[in-house]
Amino acid sequence: MLIKTKEDIKAIKEGGKIIGEILEKLGKMAKAGVSTFEIDEEAEKLIIKAGGRPAFKGHTNSHFDPPFPCTICASRNHELVHGIAKREVILQNGDIFSIDIGMEWPYKKGEHGLYTDTAITVAVGEIDQKTKELMRVTKQSLEVGIKAAKPGASVAQIGRAIEEYVNSQGKYGIIRDLVGHGVGHAVHEDPRVPNYYDKRMEKFILQPGMVIAIEPMISLGDWRIVEGDDGWTIEMADGSMCAHFEHTVIITKTGCEIATRRPSEKQK
Repeated sequence: MLIKTKEDIKAIKEGGKIIGEILEKLGKMAKAGVSTFEIDEEAEKLIIKAGGRPAFKGHTNSHFDPPFPCTICASRNHELVHGIAKREVILQNGDIFSIDIGMEWPYKKGEHGLYTDTAITVAVGEIDQKTKELMRVTKQSLEVGIKAAKPGASVAQIGRAIEEYVNSQGKYGIIRDLVGHGVGHAVHEDPRVPNYYDKRMEKFILQPGMVIAIEPMISLGDWRIVEGDDGWTIEMADGSMCAHFEHTVIITKTGCEIATRRPSEKQK
């Protein structure tokens, strides 16, 4: 994992503040009758207006894969991540909607900016109590993971903290095939940041200047996932509701700093 310079950290903080504000605006758009495409369009406009570039649009895992077509990952209900925003997908009362967004900032052609990555799951209208609890547990597990992210701690300790908290709250599925990651000079950097205890990650010790994306992904059912028919969307294999929250976190000398806090979170 790369240690970021002071200049890198400054850009990550500034970009993180911007993307946090953008994500909060997008979350407020998630109402019954709104298409996921409308939210995606607004996301791209806001990022470009802020002097950034959408990190996910055009992203590809290899030369053999098609580029991702959207600014946000727009995932509903049993869809976990990487959902494609579409005009025909209209949010309905009772849905939960995950918005995952990344940005390169500042963006200048021919130069590299710094990347931040963040996600929320929001309720569309009224949802049932079990789903409310799923969202609460997933969001709080992110805070628990962030608290464990400090210099001298291992990446494994983050996963242990998240797993122990989620298990203490009831029977939930902690997704194992998708994890958090390093971030900064690229959308995804080493190391993997699992949301469960992985002994192999004990060797990765956090140091000041490291930047990671912590992103718990939790379901009401089993943890297993499948790829959707569109080749991008990752769904729960059992069709259960799932939630996803994420922040970009900077390791400091005394603990950590959350770069992507949204305005409403800072007020609490």
